[in-house]
Amino acid sequence: MNTTTTASSAVSPETPVPPSPSVWRAPELSMRWWPVFLRNLLVWRKLALPSLIGNIAEPLIWLVAFGYGMGALVGQVTVDGTQVPYILFLASGSICMSAMNAASFEALYSAFSRMHVQKTWDGIMNAPVGLDDIVLAEMLWAAFKSIFTVTAILFVMLGLGISHSPKLIVAWMVLIGCGITFSSVALIFNALAKGYDFFTYYFTLFMTPMMFLSGVFFPLEQLPSVVRAVAAWLPLTNAVALVRPLFMDRWPEGWWVHAGVLVVYAVVAFWIALALTRKRFRG
Repeated sequence: MNTTTTASSAVSPETPVPPSPSVWRAPELSMRWWPVFLRNLLVWRKLALPSLIGNIAEPLIWLVAFGYGMGALVGQVTVDGTQVPYILFLASGSICMSAMNAASFEALYSAFSRMHVQKTWDGIMNAPVGLDDIVLAEMLWAAFKSIFTVTAILFVMLGLGISHSPKLIVAWMVLIGCGITFSSVALIFNALAKGYDFFTYYFTLFMTPMMFLSGVFFPLEQLPSVVRAVAAWLPLTNAVALVRPLFMDRWPEGWWVHAGVLVVYAVVAFWIALALTRKRFRG
């Protein structure tokens, strides 16, 4: 009798294991992202000056070479029926491009180093900080690096007298959103990357074509209608459409459409980046 009871207890069914939560669940965020952001700030502070010089040198070279060099040949460009100097046209587009480049570089190379090479994220998660908060902190940190770079470039443009519009304050706020959008998009590729070489696809197949299709260097009207239809939905195109009129001391037409496109890109891209990062750390 006792033997039967013992045997029946030994073969009792196992407790079912609850399924893992979906990687596509809603973001689980808290204010614990702030210490991660602050950690990145304290580390970067030692290299702030070289980083600033490196980030602003290239866009300023573009601005001087094309703005003054090609601007002498082109003269003025027509924007919405208004003639504006080419240097102003280029400056308003290139500052959006600078926001894109700075945010993307930080969310790709630097974030990948912390995540994969240095294993900084693994160390942070030993503290009561979740992966979702780390991804949010990286996105906001890349956006901060972007607006830091853009602010320096904007002061140089003011010094050169390219624009003195009071609406540049609004343009600065738009560029913050631009940095958030592109850092979110770049984090998708960060989650997929196995090494630094993978980022070549992002720069070559996504960023470089967008630079030439978003109205940075020449008006979109110069493009074929089919290409214009595609370019209209690119995030950089909508950023330029918001910033350029502000440089001209005008309010952008249909601003809610362009702002909405940037918001959708930012929200959807961040959600996808978070899901792919969760999947990577689960595997």
